[in-house]
Amino acid sequence: MGLPLVVGVDGSESSLLAVDWAADEAILHGLPLRLVYASLWERYEGWPPSAGRSSLAAAEGSPDRTTAGDIVAVAVERARRRAPDLAVESAALPDDPVHALLREGHNAAALVTGCRGRGDLQGLLLGSVCLAVAGRAAGPVIVVRGDPDGVAGTRGRVVLGVGGPGTSGAATRFALREAEVRTCALDVVRTWRHPAHQPGERPLPSGNTGASYEEQASALVDGLLEEAMTDHPGVLVHRRVVEGPARTVLLQQSAAADLLVVGVARRRGWGGLQLGRVTHTMLHHARCPVAVVPDFP
Repeated sequence: MGLPLVVGVDGSESSLLAVDWAADEAILHGLPLRLVYASLWERYEGWPPSAGRSSLAAAEGSPDRTTAGDIVAVAVERARRRAPDLAVESAALPDDPVHALLREGHNAAALVTGCRGRGDLQGLLLGSVCLAVAGRAAGPVIVVRGDPDGVAGTRGRVVLGVGGPGTSGAATRFALREAEVRTCALDVVRTWRHPAHQPGERPLPSGNTGASYEEQASALVDGLLEEAMTDHPGVLVHRRVVEGPARTVLLQQSAAADLLVVGVARRRGWGGLQLGRVTHTMLHHARCPVAVVPDFP
């Protein structure tokens, strides 16, 4: 059995949906599940510590410890109801939630989070912890969001959004594995733009046509798949090279997918968020769960 699938839990409905999704994912991959609660979550999500106290906790004078235990216990029970044969472990850590999950990610097959925390403000599309973890983790992060059918995994389709050179090698391998364990098709999507559609761009070099930009996009997709597919020969892959804005095209594709996979270039030792505009948009608006897979130079 490999490294666990680690889920950040905080007692919110969003995190419990993430537990359900991760339990199904762990079964597909034959992995154990590890549920992690960081006791300082409230500092990020704006949730007053007293709001989650049970009467028993208040009576015992140890609200933080009891509340953490309750949150973890509920999450464990939820995972075991979802997948009775799944190996489940848990931890309540007295730590900053972002640091705790980033540290857990070094010994995880992937990190899974909900898209919103307990104390998100009205109208906030993505919880701050989810965004920080997706933007800094050293390994794959899956944010469970989207329409009910997308979260339920009933569409039978994985979509890989191919970014620029150097961003999508690890994401391609990840997407192929996901399609293989789900026994579904993989749609590999690369967009391109004709400079004439972008005001302010320099004019086309002599001899360049829209067809050449499309050919370059197609060549990038072929190069990514050529080596990666040798380990997954049974996966049915559809290549889609589409003219248009990447954010618009991928959002449309997410409406018919169970999982959208995007790659990001990441520099080691740099502490800020490392998410491109397209990935940032997908995390906020995609209609299915989004896997962010980092590539390191």
